[in-house]
Amino acid sequence: MKDFEQQFKGKKITVMGLGILGRGLGYTKFLAECGADLIVTDLKPKEQLATSLKALEKFNGIKFVLGEHRLEDFQNRDMIMKSAGVPFDSIYIKEAEKNNPRLGGASTPIEMDVSLFIKLAPEVMLIGVTGTRGKSMTTALIYEILKQNEKFLGKKVFLGGNVRGVATLPLLKEAKSGDILVCELDSWQLQGFGEAKISPHISVFTSFMPDHMNYYRNDMNAYFNDKANIFKYQKKEDILIIRPDVEKLIKNFPSTLQGEGKGEVLKSKLIIVNAKDVEGYKFIVPGEYQRENLACAVEVAKQFNIPESNIQKAVEGFKGLEGRLQYIKTVKGVEIYNDNNATTPEATIAGIEALSARQGLARIILICGGADKGLDLDNFIKVVNKYCKVVVTIPGIGTDKLLALELKAKSFKVGDLKEAINEAIKQSQKGDIILFSPAFASFGMFNNEYERNDLFMKIIKDLK
Repeated sequence: MKDFEQQFKGKKITVMGLGILGRGLGYTKFLAECGADLIVTDLKPKEQLATSLKALEKFNGIKFVLGEHRLEDFQNRDMIMKSAGVPFDSIYIKEAEKNNPRLGGASTPIEMDVSLFIKLAPEVMLIGVTGTRGKSMTTALIYEILKQNEKFLGKKVFLGGNVRGVATLPLLKEAKSGDILVCELDSWQLQGFGEAKISPHISVFTSFMPDHMNYYRNDMNAYFNDKANIFKYQKKEDILIIRPDVEKLIKNFPSTLQGEGKGEVLKSKLIIVNAKDVEGYKFIVPGEYQRENLACAVEVAKQFNIPESNIQKAVEGFKGLEGRLQYIKTVKGVEIYNDNNATTPEATIAGIEALSARQGLARIILICGGADKGLDLDNFIKVVNKYCKVVVTIPGIGTDKLLALELKAKSFKVGDLKEAINEAIKQSQKGDIILFSPAFASFGMFNNEYERNDLFMKIIKDLK
């Protein structure tokens, strides 16, 4: 986009949530380079944000307010950049939305990374992927297929959204009209789309099930309303690709599809895919649901008329995604899988069932546990009791909730992840599978799920 710097130069912008994953750092650095007058505020203390702060050292004009938020930092500002997970009913957001003398009495704009990029670069084609489960895998597959076919497409393909270490706003420096941006979009990022009343040109909705109920206060309708922003504002020339279960869910939530009595909001072309659509494709990741994710990605590629042979070649070369039912290695006849990003009971269930389809009953040693998200565990217990021979748990409120239920498998409660891995290996024998699939959030023991993932990978790498 031309003249993007002028959108931010000299503007008083408060960044709410710097974080340590790289996304907040990425767009904060970009805004500083554009000459914005920045206040960066985060509830984390400076010790936890050390890596992000070091990367911003050369920008002397940034004011940091760490370990707290202050109402004054949200007053008389030109813009607030809100990180994912900050609710729009936050007292600080509400403070920003009061009459702003700098803006002639108007409310201060509350922006988010991806939706702001799209508002500033509508000429870039956006492919957005959401879903409680499957969005990361589907996003990665779409990106890999399209990226490998840039020459055929005659345009550049970029990756953004909820991807570790990737900020979308800085892509304003590179993306040109007609280029393609593939984004993983969680429910929080889609709040920004709802505020802006925009949806992607091609949307993929993989699945919907309980998650983040601590944030949504056990209101599934509120959760779905945020997710539904991925298609609510699509136009008739746009496309929505879904897996079969999502069609039923859309019909079960009619309130989200009604616009002030004017009928259904869904105006785009609807395409429903399933695993049968990709029969014959060689795909390394196990599980029927993963083949449905693959079907979504293949359908996106077909919208660009990419030859099927090209699509199949890209899929065959796909090595899987770290932390998503990822095969790591075999140690003394025991296969080890990393499913770190399974942070809900349903996600762990899917991984257990996918691996059990290959190995048979009760050959899985499950490492799980962590912080409670307020999700039901009844079905989780049934599946664990059916397929798992041993359960090793790491600490957390969710773990305590799990262990209070009737586990039939032999269980071991340990103090940390390394101890859990050692116990799992001790309890295993040739032909077993060790599956690290937490089913709970990482907070408490770790700053985030990526820190948990990195530690698991390091410990496994050192195993002989």
